[in-house]
Amino acid sequence: MKVRSDIIRMYKEVHGWVGIISGLALFIAFFAGALTMFEQPIARWASAPVKLAPPPSLAETPKLVEAVLKAHPEAAKNYTIHLTTGPDVPGRVSWSPGPPRGEHGPQETFYAGFAADGTLQVTSDGPSPVADFIDILHQQVGLPFSHDVSMPIMGAIALLYVIALVSGVIILLPKIVRELFTVRVGSNVKRMWLDVHNVLGVLSLPFHLIMALTSVVFAFHDQFYDAQSLAFSKAEAPPARSAAPPSPETRSLLTPVQAVKRIKAQAPGFTPIMLTYGKGRGGAATLLVRGTDPRYAMRGPAFSLAFLDPYDGRITGKDYMPGMQDGWGATITSFFALHFGSFGGVTIRWAYFLLGMAGAFLFYTGNLLWIESRRRKERKAGAVVQTRATRILASLTLGIPLGCVSGIAISMAGARLGLVATYAGISALYYLVFIGITAWALMRGAAKSGGELLLVTAAAIATVSLSDLCAGGEPAYLLNLTALSLAAGILILRSHAVRRSARGPRDSVWSARQPLSN
Repeated sequence: MKVRSDIIRMYKEVHGWVGIISGLALFIAFFAGALTMFEQPIARWASAPVKLAPPPSLAETPKLVEAVLKAHPEAAKNYTIHLTTGPDVPGRVSWSPGPPRGEHGPQETFYAGFAADGTLQVTSDGPSPVADFIDILHQQVGLPFSHDVSMPIMGAIALLYVIALVSGVIILLPKIVRELFTVRVGSNVKRMWLDVHNVLGVLSLPFHLIMALTSVVFAFHDQFYDAQSLAFSKAEAPPARSAAPPSPETRSLLTPVQAVKRIKAQAPGFTPIMLTYGKGRGGAATLLVRGTDPRYAMRGPAFSLAFLDPYDGRITGKDYMPGMQDGWGATITSFFALHFGSFGGVTIRWAYFLLGMAGAFLFYTGNLLWIESRRRKERKAGAVVQTRATRILASLTLGIPLGCVSGIAISMAGARLGLVATYAGISALYYLVFIGITAWALMRGAAKSGGELLLVTAAAIATVSLSDLCAGGEPAYLLNLTALSLAAGILILRSHAVRRSARGPRDSVWSARQPLSN
């Protein structure tokens, strides 16, 4: 396809500047986002052994609920019964009585069970929040601010992301057929990175368009959905009742066993995983069921949901219920599922994981290409020593991605060993590592710190496997294999970085050799 050279030049400028502005933040979003494909397994892996006594059976759960409400009446506003328990769900009954701790951390949650002597046992020692932290890091592109502040910034970055995608496609149009699958490995490092960048970008373009557009919607969710507020609130409203319903005080809420039977009778393919009892508008009782149905896409990252009449078990809210939604609801669910990868089972989750990792690498190579292009321009202008702006950008291109990867790895290892058990502690540990590595890259420069920080990052990733071995229990073989493979890949990159630092062109920002004098 023929495109005028002046148009290509213009879009190259747009693509370069937009990419360099948003690329580092998008690296964090994609790397952390890839890990969220396995958010629940990570939470189980990192959580300490359950401290509560074995949970009562579902049939005995009403007695536990009665004891909880007697001792903690505030739980009546919203308590959840977990149909399956484990390290990430240590109790049969849980509730969150207050607001979130911190500005954007998870809510403090209490879990209840019966001790061996039959007395009520309550603990706030729940699952490790490391998986929640990684998810928030992904949502907020690494920004350590409140959710309300971070999300509009993320939305602006997502809009730049869309522009970068469109401009990148226009740049490639003239040679997309001839050079699409060509990766020229040789002495011309810039050409090799360009080929890798183009292949990754074109082959994963549909995935990136989905991520970009859905991220814009998530960032400006309130603004976009104000017009549909009635449609969304309909599912959350109390169910319609007959003209003369029995008083809520005279009727008994469905027991967990009854609620499970009722939902399975109405939706045979739906597997409930938790029941949330609460009080809605005017104090009316509510019942929300969360679960999965492998035949359909899910509205949330790991579940869909339905609203039930808490007295007779009729499904009263179908907007989020798979297989029962109207056309609009199914369309919106598909939109969410395409971002979360919440369809197609494990195969899609692994595909999204690999695409997320490839996306992070795409933004990293984009920054490398921009820096190399700057070197060519500066050389033509007669410069031998790189400008300060280029040196700073090269250091950030190295420090921010490696700081993110190392920070997440160290946080996961610390959570697995029980060294950090709170959201605030995990957040502090991550940013300590992240800021330290980024500062080191800025102080030492990209050429000198490259080999050092790549080695540190490989070691940080290896601590994930080491912590798993030290913590005891059944090893997480797949997690360990993935971590060690990633660490090995980092070491391969390090060997190339060290070689380029020692032997590369003297006027390159990646070279530690002194430039020749004029």
